[in-house]
Amino acid sequence: MEDHQYMHVHMDHDHHDHSPETPRQHESHAHHAVKDAHAGHSGHAGHDHHAMINDFRRRFYVVLILTIPVMLLSPMIQHWLGLDIHFTGDKYLLFTLSAVIFFFGGWPFLSGWWNEMKTRNPGMMTLIGFAITVAFIYSVATLSGLQGMDFFWELATLILIMLLGHWIEMKSVAGASRELELLVQLMPAEAHLVAGNQIQEVKTDSLQPGDIILVKPGEKVAADGIITEGDSYLNESMLTGESRPVGKHRGDKVIAGSLNGNNALRVRVSHNAASSYLSQVIKLVNDAQLSRSNTQLLADKAARWLTIIAIVAGVSTFLFWYIDGKSLSFAMERMVTVIVICCPHALGLAVPLVVARSTTVAAQHGLLIKNRTAFENARKITTLVFDKTGTLTVGKFEVVKVAAFSPACKEHDLLALAAAVEQQSEHPIATGIVNRAQALQLPVPVATQVQAMAGKGISAEVNGKAVLVVSPAYMQEKFPAQQPVENSDTGTLSFVIIDNEPAGYILLADEVRPESLPAVQALRKENIKTVLLTGDNRKVAAAVAEQLQLDNYIAEVLPHQKLEEIKKLQAAGEYVAMTGDGINDAPALAQADVGIAIGSGSDIAAETAGIVLVNSNPEDIVSLIRFGKATYRKMIQNLAWATGYNIITMPLAAGILYHWGILLSPAAGAVLMTVSTVIVAINARLLKL
Repeated sequence: MEDHQYMHVHMDHDHHDHSPETPRQHESHAHHAVKDAHAGHSGHAGHDHHAMINDFRRRFYVVLILTIPVMLLSPMIQHWLGLDIHFTGDKYLLFTLSAVIFFFGGWPFLSGWWNEMKTRNPGMMTLIGFAITVAFIYSVATLSGLQGMDFFWELATLILIMLLGHWIEMKSVAGASRELELLVQLMPAEAHLVAGNQIQEVKTDSLQPGDIILVKPGEKVAADGIITEGDSYLNESMLTGESRPVGKHRGDKVIAGSLNGNNALRVRVSHNAASSYLSQVIKLVNDAQLSRSNTQLLADKAARWLTIIAIVAGVSTFLFWYIDGKSLSFAMERMVTVIVICCPHALGLAVPLVVARSTTVAAQHGLLIKNRTAFENARKITTLVFDKTGTLTVGKFEVVKVAAFSPACKEHDLLALAAAVEQQSEHPIATGIVNRAQALQLPVPVATQVQAMAGKGISAEVNGKAVLVVSPAYMQEKFPAQQPVENSDTGTLSFVIIDNEPAGYILLADEVRPESLPAVQALRKENIKTVLLTGDNRKVAAAVAEQLQLDNYIAEVLPHQKLEEIKKLQAAGEYVAMTGDGINDAPALAQADVGIAIGSGSDIAAETAGIVLVNSNPEDIVSLIRFGKATYRKMIQNLAWATGYNIITMPLAAGILYHWGILLSPAAGAVLMTVSTVIVAINARLLKL
């Protein structure tokens, strides 16, 4: 929030939007799976993903049935088992069954290879398609008279294991979208629309801002809005991470998808379904999956290089063994094993799976990640700059004193005039003044020509008088002779000026959040310096900074000056994160290395921030930084595993230990590749906040 500087929400603000990041190119079917899994709310994409899983399962079982006779008809398997199965046309039956396995079971890999070639983006499907095609063509050639032993049983087991691996892996990838699908299911399909004395059942999608809906006990709230009637406790745990039911009263905001307690509520709709908090969460999560962070760019580059290395290594292995005097079938087998075992599948999925997991888990806990790079860079933060109101403090100002400068002006009249000017504003100070006037049941006149003065206050005409409610900085600038007001050390002052004459002041107090001190202490343990940057007066800032043991405070700054203060910290070599209101602190949030917008409920219109904290809880900032570090560790772990696996297994596949009797078959290579990918998927699933 902008503290004592009056930046009212009905003002026009310049937003410096982060440019959307370029969507990732699809590296493989598995990458499609990641994208589709997180587009589940669109219906079609989610259906496609499940259809792909079912397709791989069906192909796996067909190939499994056909592989048994292929293995029994293969001379090598018969030799191992001590069998002798021969009959007229057995070779042609072997060829027919293998051809079905190759074209039916291998079709996803062959079509994937073709698609990768069309886009000039060779990857996993290129390697698998190339490997099984070489194995099939060579085996057919041996039936046609080429010297050597056919590869049919290796081909069958290779395709069988690749299908099984993809099936298992795609189910693992689908698990990453389960939490998001639960979010999608939170939105009720129908709502109770209040139309006069009638209650109508309508589709949630048809609700418009201004509609009044009835939320019965035990029902989910159908739309974002403000309670107009009733008191209840709402469970928002799936939306904000707050495990305890939250007490809601008249005038409080509610979020679509939250679960109502034991009392009925009437809610005035503030957003339609497409603009609701829940819809924006789902959109943010999907956008994050489509964004390319620096770590993802690194992984993509590594996967492309691994594809090239695999092909070169495979061909080199073939040439080495063939020139060395080994049989054509042996050299071919080594080449196929190298190419299969080096598939960059685990490497390609190392980051997307962690992205999928981290973004959905964060969203469930009220951390909305709009910019992946900003989130990953949270681990680099050295200085955290706090706005005061609504972040370190509760953000609910209460009037503690009203004083008039002249006996001719009554205190209640002063408060009523100030309330008249402020009643169109949603600023916390304005709300505090209006609430106090309502509590005293004062007759509040109508204000006209209301105008906000950026960072200074607000003016209007009330009953023919020009009335201004302004900050101490404005008073000092315009009325330097005015005597300073005592007892304002721990409060926030608003001065009332009537017809260009100082008429009095209103002192408001904002309570420090109980979570603020533990959050600052936790940040200190993370070796992060804390700075208070506020528009409020120095005495208030000093008192808050001392109470919370902050490293520094900067007070009495206007919104544009906050940006300059951020620049100064950056020039001093600090990696700066800024937390504040996404509207009033837009310049500072845009300038900071990591912009963290504080929003409550459905107020997530922080276009300039890379991350939005729904609960306005400073301890969430600590959670964010720690979760950012944990997410980055998972990415590095997955990348290290996927890279290390290839470094170790490629030489084994090439036959480096052949003279010691250790040799991997193509099927064993496929098993190892699948296991590697599944390990990456499981490791991503272990990420927790």
